[in-house]
Amino acid sequence: MQFDGDLAEIRFGAGLSPAIAPPESAAEMLSRLQGPDEMAQQFPVSRFEDAVTGAATFRRLRRQRRQLDGKPGYEAADKAYREFRRAQNHARYGWHGQRLLRHVRTRDGLRERLVLFWADHFTAQGKSGPTRVLAAPYAESVIRPHVSGRFEDMLIAAATSPLMLMYLDQNLSAGPGSRAAARRKRLSGLNENLAREVLELHTLGVDGPYSQADVRQLAELFTGLTVSREDAFVFHPGMAEPGPETVLGNTYGGGKPQLEQVLSALRDLARHPATAQHIARKLAVHFISDTPDPALVSHVAARFQDSGGDLVQVYAALLEHPAAWEPQLRNVKPPFDYVASACRALALPEARVADLRPGQLNRLLLAPLTPMGQRWEFSGGPDGWPEEDAAWVTPQALAARLRWAMAAPRRLVQPLPDPRGFAAAALGGFANERVMFAARAAETEAEGVGLILASPAFQRR
Repeated sequence: MQFDGDLAEIRFGAGLSPAIAPPESAAEMLSRLQGPDEMAQQFPVSRFEDAVTGAATFRRLRRQRRQLDGKPGYEAADKAYREFRRAQNHARYGWHGQRLLRHVRTRDGLRERLVLFWADHFTAQGKSGPTRVLAAPYAESVIRPHVSGRFEDMLIAAATSPLMLMYLDQNLSAGPGSRAAARRKRLSGLNENLAREVLELHTLGVDGPYSQADVRQLAELFTGLTVSREDAFVFHPGMAEPGPETVLGNTYGGGKPQLEQVLSALRDLARHPATAQHIARKLAVHFISDTPDPALVSHVAARFQDSGGDLVQVYAALLEHPAAWEPQLRNVKPPFDYVASACRALALPEARVADLRPGQLNRLLLAPLTPMGQRWEFSGGPDGWPEEDAAWVTPQALAARLRWAMAAPRRLVQPLPDPRGFAAAALGGFANERVMFAARAAETEAEGVGLILASPAFQRR
């Protein structure tokens, strides 16, 4: 099988760029993935541990504002609260710009795609004002360092992340027989959200070999996983349900509640054959097709299980299978991927993004994702964004893509490229005759570039 660099960059990377050559082999893609994370260094995003300190400041300013309502000093407290909230939103816009620039400038597109994939697989988001800006730092600290490691390590990092614990209300869960439940009547009791999502979404899959009893037992085992007043992860033995718990036939605990009991269960779930099958199919659907070749899924699942969840070996299995290289572009790019690959094709200058004021960055690069169907960092639930092409191919979403393609490029890049050269740069060998005709017939550069970006050929991968 001859390696196709254009297809590799479109299907497994960030899209073609006139400034950056596509990879020359799958081995090069895997090698870069295991090398230094150049884009994280060049375009930094706040670590979760640093960003979360803002949540405490947000709560303090909001509390002061409420306490002074109708009293002297309220105007100053209100101003401080509003200014801090505005600064947090501006920081979120800035992080969005940095993450987009990573896609524009990277030579390691597979890494950027995998960060998006795993951040969606382990969806976590802030549900209240203090934590609503933490999705990007969560991906930076919990997901990104583990994309070329072992699946069980990423699972543990996600399941014990303060953002995940707060998102799924695990921080409020206490064992019915725990010391904390006996002392504090205001506790909400046992919460099964995290246990259910770990089994159904993160590991075994919705059709996995578990029962409601397994969910209940795992939820009891998870009691003790909580968050400190500083929004840091802690294990609180006093909230843990005493006694052993049995999950999928394996028994954990029984003595003094310890974090290691929880981690042992997570490792066992990560190594389960059903987890291998679930992750393999998700990867195949995400990168290849809504209906992937069963032989491809089986091949990737076998490598997952044989390697103990070594993710680089799992990706290698995906890239070495012939079904991964079928030339027809099937999957529709989700909105962020679409906008990011368009900016990459336009070779959007770093300086141009730096020059954008926060409101401009939001209007040009972040807010347009919502009418396309993807309210960025706020998916509809813990199952993340849909993979099915039909979710993105709606009249409203396609109209929003067309509006963006026809209006945004000329506001981002001046001068715009000649459409004929742009078609070749953006699509390589996938610039079909219909695309080239539109490029030749366009009356202006803006019209030609917009038609190319709105074409079905560019919107698929």
